[in-house]
Amino acid sequence: MTAARGVLLCPITMGLLLQTLFFLLLLLLGSCLHPATAFPKGCYPSEEEGLKTFRCSNAQLTEVPRDIPNDTNKLYLDFNQIPFLPRNAFRDLPLLLELDLSHNTIARIETGAFQGLAEHLHSLDLSSNRLVSVSKDTFSNLKAKVNLSNNPWLCDCRLQELIQAVELAADSSGGIVCDSSTQEEHVGKAFLQVIADTDFCNVYKKTTDIAMLVTMFGWFAMVISYLVYYVRQNQEDARRHLEYLKSLPSKQRRSEESSTISTVV
Repeated sequence: MTAARGVLLCPITMGLLLQTLFFLLLLLLGSCLHPATAFPKGCYPSEEEGLKTFRCSNAQLTEVPRDIPNDTNKLYLDFNQIPFLPRNAFRDLPLLLELDLSHNTIARIETGAFQGLAEHLHSLDLSSNRLVSVSKDTFSNLKAKVNLSNNPWLCDCRLQELIQAVELAADSSGGIVCDSSTQEEHVGKAFLQVIADTDFCNVYKKTTDIAMLVTMFGWFAMVISYLVYYVRQNQEDARRHLEYLKSLPSKQRRSEESSTISTVV
């Protein structure tokens, strides 16, 4: 009886042991797979041409995701609704080579948004966004080829400085068109075509110099006007006083006249 009971318990014990091992294996696999489930919906990692790639194309993102693997070489954030790039948006991606931010709604980029990418990044696509004006300091020390086409640019000295500070991607310069301009006749024209004939920064400098000259002339005119008014007022007061003295008796008048003359002198 005892031997038979032992024979029955052995398979049960083995079954429980196998179940325990199976659950432990599931837990282990779950912990290993957990980081992948932290990716935003529509984003996934892959490998393309031997480079670690992270794709979030058309994922309805409204900001740069935070859970991007820090060994990513190529990052695609195109066709989303990202409106703004904050400072240090990509600081945890030191190995990034290519960054595609095209077809978003980016209207503002903080200085330092690309901080940490200067050494490796060689391609930056910002085409088809809503950029109107961007400081050249935004791309400070960045060696990447930048695509700035198809944005509603304001053509002015600031854009001229930006274009001179970056290296434009091949065949993208023709897409940088003046949506607005400090000079109306430039609207609708390619910016590089415009600056071939117009130096926006030189025009701005001349305008500033003229404004300063006008301001200085205004102050100078005010000072001269005050001095003229002061002299005329003083002369008028002296004339009135002399007329008053003439109406006085002669002896008192002479003493008052000498006092008045000495005062005027």
